[in-house]
Amino acid sequence: MFTITDNTTVIILLIALGIMGWGYYRSRSYGKLGLLSWLQSVALMAPWLLFFALAAAGVYLNFMSILSLFLVSTGLYIIVGRNLREAANQMKQDSLNPPSNTTDSQAEVAESAASEHQPQQSEASQPQIQALTPQPAPLPEADLKEIEAIFGIDTFFATETLPYQEGVIFKGNLRTDPEQAYSRLSTNLHSATGDRYRLFLVESPEGKPVVIVLPRSNDPKSATTGQRILSIILLLVTIATTFEAAGLLLGFDFFTEPSRYGEILPLAIGILAILFVHELGHQIMAKRHQVKFSWPFFIPTVQIGTFGAFNRFESLLPNRKVLFDVAFAGPAAAGLLSFGMLFTGLILSNETSLFKVPVEFFRGSVLVGSFSKTILGSALNQSVVAVHPLTILGWLGLVITAINLMPAGQLDGGRIMQAIYGRKIAGRSTLATFAVLAIAALVNPLALYWAVVILILQRNLERPSLNELVEPDDTRAALGLIALFLMIATLFPLTPALATRLGIGG
Repeated sequence: MFTITDNTTVIILLIALGIMGWGYYRSRSYGKLGLLSWLQSVALMAPWLLFFALAAAGVYLNFMSILSLFLVSTGLYIIVGRNLREAANQMKQDSLNPPSNTTDSQAEVAESAASEHQPQQSEASQPQIQALTPQPAPLPEADLKEIEAIFGIDTFFATETLPYQEGVIFKGNLRTDPEQAYSRLSTNLHSATGDRYRLFLVESPEGKPVVIVLPRSNDPKSATTGQRILSIILLLVTIATTFEAAGLLLGFDFFTEPSRYGEILPLAIGILAILFVHELGHQIMAKRHQVKFSWPFFIPTVQIGTFGAFNRFESLLPNRKVLFDVAFAGPAAAGLLSFGMLFTGLILSNETSLFKVPVEFFRGSVLVGSFSKTILGSALNQSVVAVHPLTILGWLGLVITAINLMPAGQLDGGRIMQAIYGRKIAGRSTLATFAVLAIAALVNPLALYWAVVILILQRNLERPSLNELVEPDDTRAALGLIALFLMIATLFPLTPALATRLGIGG
């Protein structure tokens, strides 16, 4: 687990305050929407700012106090989020329905739009005519004309056509709700061209809605036979490293004493059960939303058996809600099972329990340490604590789940960030995760290992959904915040001062 000092606590606090100040400065230029967005970020960071500020001042909160702060923060986040959505919808309605003295009827709008394309224009309008004229695109001309015909003043009014990869980008103005617009445009596209093209409604780098049409050949490909064989090999290796990790927990090397497999079988089955439940959660949710999710590619390690697995989507996602649901389902299932194991193990722990672990074990995690103190009480004042094997299994499961919830790339946490906040924020969270891992690598080589894994295998964001403009609802956003909180609370260690204050160790 990562270790920090009290000086690091102060540094983190100052960095967070700096980020908040910079965010406020940037948000002022966006008016009410910008300030509401900034308030959402404040609600998200407030519990941690208060926790670090009090810790720096020598005041320490117990786990229940931290949890209460987080629940209040989540409630405020949802309330501000609703106000933000209402303000954004009102602004959109105002732009689509200007005052009556300046409102045109649909016929007048259509006539005005048509007149823009007439050749009788002044020289001053020539650049606009050039922008409105479709540029050469890597699509058959007949297909391009059929695709252009799907747009209208009541869905998306296209004003510019640009080539993009094997398809085209249409810039213009969104004239209705993104969900309704996408539904009608995709239906029109299917009626005009069949199943040969895919329509994406996304946000441009300038923050404006654009439509991208790509041929079906650009869809994600199913796993090859070689990739599936690799998945099976990694599974077998992971089973072997899981047995080895279980053996090390019992004090012997399984690879040199394989005949003792019966002793470690319960532990190995427990770890593998957590992995199975995690992947089952992904697959069930993917099937529910009718999207294809690849076989898992496990990451074996001797220390704890495995660091989890990574998967890829083998079909396009309809929207960011589906991305969230599939990404969240795995950690939620594994996290609940792991926490249940931890709770049951702590309840069953007594002086005759199988494992004797040093009290430093409980200092390695804010979540595990605080929760264990609540149940075990004064038993944690000793240098060595006897615990039930389920305690170890639950802790390992929480660590594996938390690692996969780091907000980077195509990890579950990265996908959750992309689903809730969009690709721009997800990209920034990936860079921030790299930075944190780089700093943590100075005291823990495991952090460097994960930085390399993410850099090589998981650094890229998930490809955009078909309708990227429809955001997940506030309930999903709150669940995402809870997952982020538990990830930090699991991987973040107790400072020596805080551990002493809680009565963990001497």
